[in-house]
Parts: sequence; structure tokens; C-alpha cells
Amino acid sequence: MFCTKCGALLLPREGVMKCAKCDYSQEEVVLKEKKKTAKKVEVMEKGSLETRPRIKAECKDCGNNEAYTWTLQTRSADEPETIFFKCTSCGTTWRSYS
Repeated sequence: MFCTKCGALLLPREGVMKCAKCDYSQEEVVLKEKKKTAKKVEVMEKGSLETRPRIKAECKDCGNNEAYTWTLQTRSADEPETIFFKCTSCGTTWRSYS
């Protein structure tokens, strides 16, 4: 954003945008800090796993060779989906970022 009086760059100070040269402030523009929060990942209910496809995948915990699988878009849209796996034997969940 630029100052409407002198055209200099407006900088954030004290919760408002202020001009670096003439000290003009744009009171109506209040800064909002963007806080990064962890995205919540869907937790699969035990009953709903029975409808998920099963694939051959080795569980690192128990050595079982079968897992339920599902995909979820956990990153930006231009990134591939994250593939989740859940062991059919011990219930260990892991992911693959392809």
C-alpha cells in the first residue's frame, strides 16, 4: 500500500499502516496477523474403515502386509494428495507424500 499524500510506502506500525516519510496513517486499515495453525487431519472412525479399499502395504510395527488406504489434500492444491494407510491388524496409521 502507498501513501495518498506523498506516494511513499505505508508500513505497519502500532496496528495501523503509517507512511515512512510524512507520518500519514491510514486508521481504517487495521493489520491482522496471520497465524499458522496446524491443519486438522481427518481421523477415520473404525466402522468407516471397513468401506475403504485395502492394499498390500507392509506395516513397520507388526509386519502385517495389508492396510486400508485413503487420500486427503493436506497441502496446497498444486501439490499431490497425501496417501494415508492404516494397518488392518494393529491399527498403526502412516502416510506417504507421493
